[in-house]
Amino acid sequence: MSETNQRYDVVVIGGGAAGLSGALALSRARRSVLVIDAGSPRNAPAAHAHNYLGREGVPPLELLAIGRAEAAEYGAEIVQGRVVSAEKLSDGFRVVREDGSTVHARRLLVTTGIVDELPDVEGLAERWGSEVLHCPYCHGWEVRDRPVGILASSPMAVHHALLWRQWTDDVMLFRHDQPDFSDEEYEQFAARGISVVDGEVAAVEVADGRLTGVRLAGGTVIPREALVVQPRFTARSAVLESLGLVPTEMVMGDQVIGTYIAADPAGATDVPGVWVAGNVANLMEQVVGAAAAGLKAASMINMDLVTEDTRRAVDARRAPFSAEAERQVSERVLGDRRHGLQETSR
Repeated sequence: MSETNQRYDVVVIGGGAAGLSGALALSRARRSVLVIDAGSPRNAPAAHAHNYLGREGVPPLELLAIGRAEAAEYGAEIVQGRVVSAEKLSDGFRVVREDGSTVHARRLLVTTGIVDELPDVEGLAERWGSEVLHCPYCHGWEVRDRPVGILASSPMAVHHALLWRQWTDDVMLFRHDQPDFSDEEYEQFAARGISVVDGEVAAVEVADGRLTGVRLAGGTVIPREALVVQPRFTARSAVLESLGLVPTEMVMGDQVIGTYIAADPAGATDVPGVWVAGNVANLMEQVVGAAAAGLKAASMINMDLVTEDTRRAVDARRAPFSAEAERQVSERVLGDRRHGLQETSR
């Protein structure tokens, strides 16, 4: 392991919206900040990011490039690399990178995000982020008034079908491998004009680089221009687990739909000195919310450091007085002893 003398107030692990937002705020607070980014943002397959006020429709990678430049302008160091573990020390943390090198941090902000684990259906991964979607607030406007399919792969299927009906009146729910719906749910579907297709989905059909339909296991192809899926959201939590934090399961019905790292509203975890922000702590967070969470965590980290800096300053100020008091006591004791010896000699 290559030890270095690099020491930072804060090491940010993860260079997405949450991490860069936190790095920007901490750098503006005159903290020394290092961002270590693995370079694999979750939303990289998407053409545009939405609902980010002032940056509506910006390509995700362009947004990150802007964020890196802004944080660097205030002194943040940003490097590409992967952190494999971290170790709690008496004065902070040792952060270990994949190449074996280490850096020291007084505090950690972990914004490693999540991994989207897609249902095992042929062709889904290749169209993920283009016509295979999951969030209507991110992509609903782009497929408005078009034929949309909902792949039932979790208890969220009914919710998704009713929600996506807001953007188009042509919604088809593929029951796939899920249990049959209740009479009340079928009544809701009928009232909103949502049709239900039985049978397992085998693949998506693609022509000229666009999704054109959904193929059932029996071979039937049903035309669709977009397909909504519910991934399993798995926290990228290896670094946090190395510090003793255990992912929490998010359960809906009788199925686990994801894992996340529990934290307080400001992002503080059960390990003192470690904060989290973004999807690693909130599975449903969108880009603008992740950026806000990074800012909130950064402000709490800075205040925590201010408290520590103040305590150290007070201790340092008291130290000379304590040393002088100890010297005076020693001289008084020595003087008493000498006086005692003089009295005895008489």
